[in-house]
Amino acid sequence: MKIAVEKGQDKTLLEDGRQQVTITDIEEGTSEYKGIPFFAVRFENEDGYVSHRFYQSQVGMPAIISLFDMVGIPAQEGKELDTKQLLGKELTIEVGERSYNDPENHNERVLKQAVNFLAS
Repeated sequence: MKIAVEKGQDKTLLEDGRQQVTITDIEEGTSEYKGIPFFAVRFENEDGYVSHRFYQSQVGMPAIISLFDMVGIPAQEGKELDTKQLLGKELTIEVGERSYNDPENHNERVLKQAVNFLAS
């Protein structure tokens, strides 16, 4: 079997705590269980990376608006935000773990995520 290694795949997950990062990738999708649109951001620095999903829902909008605000893209009522504008932006995040129950098998899962965005 041949396995292709793409740029950045040799990096490990970032350590917990404050990290200065650059947004290096954006992927769009829909949640597996509720069909909610999301975009996944890859936050990266020389030490590693962490990916975080931002869900386009009532509960998720404050985090989306905070992310855009922290990179200097103000959210304005009646105007759309473009996720492509995030690419290459730098900011400080806090990396931590969050646990949740998997809706499919009800087992507890733990994932790393980015929270508490700060302008660079």
